[in-house]
Amino acid sequence: MDGNHLLLAAVPIVGFAAGFINTLAGSGSLITLPVLILLGLPANVANGTNRVGVLVQNMVAVDTFRRHGALDPGSSLKLLVPTVLGSIAGAALAVDLDETVLRRTIGVLLLVMLAIMLARPARFIASREAPRPATPWVQMPVFFAIGVYGGFIQAGVGFFLLAGYVLGAGVDIVRANVMKNLTVLVFTAAALAVFVANDQVDWGLGAALALGQAAGAWTAARMAPARGARFVHWFVVAILVVSAAALILDAGR
Repeated sequence: MDGNHLLLAAVPIVGFAAGFINTLAGSGSLITLPVLILLGLPANVANGTNRVGVLVQNMVAVDTFRRHGALDPGSSLKLLVPTVLGSIAGAALAVDLDETVLRRTIGVLLLVMLAIMLARPARFIASREAPRPATPWVQMPVFFAIGVYGGFIQAGVGFFLLAGYVLGAGVDIVRANVMKNLTVLVFTAAALAVFVANDQVDWGLGAALALGQAAGAWTAARMAPARGARFVHWFVVAILVVSAAALILDAGR
């Protein structure tokens, strides 16, 4: 079996890892995008194909959270609107932006978020210490910007949504994680439509990824409420370290 056949066989396994990581933290696309490109897809088609697995993964995660009584979006639903609008804009601009500069910038921003999480872990772990919600005039442009980035490349968007919901909407990290998955589900559907319209989706590879990511999301969504905020917090910290290093080092090559 040659290298490409091995990679093809490993797609559902890679998808499982990405689905698990994405559901609890973010940056699973740092695993799936390189695999899709190594399998011969152009970068823009890999970017579009990656959304198929992300969409299915978040459908499973949100449904699992709902079944376990963890889905309580409340007033945070209003933040879906600017995020979805941003994702459509980001997907439309995906072929026109400098990915190397973007990846390095995002890597640095992830390190900033890591510093915040380590310096003030209580505001991410204990809901009673969560900050007061920001005003809508702050929330709306912030979530629009997050949507633009998510529509553009997806990788790492979960971290920014977590920070937005914890620091901007004033919720604890467990509820923020549930809202993150719901938000990604909705804006990914919008972004995927843009890639489909431009014929930038390989449905065969997308389905293989989706199979693995659905299983990974189901596993992670069952673990998150049971393990609690402290587990989610330190899992996010660990993935932040790895993701930031990968983005910065890769962009420097």
